[in-house]
Amino acid sequence: MSSAPEALIQLRGVTKAYGQGQASFLALKGIDLDITRGEFVAVMGPSGSGKSTVMNLLGCLDVPTSGRYIFQGVPVEQLSRDQRAQLRRRHLGFVFQGFNLLARTSALENVELPLLYRGENAKSRRQAAQAALAQVGLEGWGHHTPAELSGGQQQRVAIARALVTRPTVLLADEPTGNLDSARSHEIMQLLWTLNGEHGITVLMVTHEPDMAAYAKRLVHFRDGLMEHDEPNPHPGGQGAI
Repeated sequence: MSSAPEALIQLRGVTKAYGQGQASFLALKGIDLDITRGEFVAVMGPSGSGKSTVMNLLGCLDVPTSGRYIFQGVPVEQLSRDQRAQLRRRHLGFVFQGFNLLARTSALENVELPLLYRGENAKSRRQAAQAALAQVGLEGWGHHTPAELSGGQQQRVAIARALVTRPTVLLADEPTGNLDSARSHEIMQLLWTLNGEHGITVLMVTHEPDMAAYAKRLVHFRDGLMEHDEPNPHPGGQGAI
């Protein structure tokens, strides 16, 4: 028998508490979760369920109160703040509901930003940003500012910015939350393609079942606990082949 693939991400007994004393609130109450390379996972749950807290931990934006977070064999909870920042820059790409683009900056320059922070030279930044825009279907749109783009196009720029560093994992927090239905499905088709054809591991928080339907695995949180963890029998959402 072949052995199971080694987990890219492992959470073991992870808790997260906010506040102290009587004001203390336990947002996560002991989470065990394995994610292997190449998965497309939708994290779902009502407001206050713990799904966003989990994403913050996975994105190295916060640390567990207790428990272990292992990323590619590295115990993240033992890293310093600077080491976690290095892990974020090298391995993680982020896509947010609000796009978070610089308004007076062109699409190309927005996509270049993570490489600027890495200290890469102007030529390599520009080439990588142009390739990332082409990857999300925006070749030739690099000179436009966000105000000159539709919401769907802005989110594509945001995804290109996340991809330009060639991340191991793409973390998407309600990536379609500010889009209409048609643009939402366009973005989900893009994430589906990036996962299926390019092998990028995608972790997405969403409260919308029709968006979660694109994922290959569905993880449901409630009251700080993982309520369900199950494969999606028909991944791909509407219109997927």
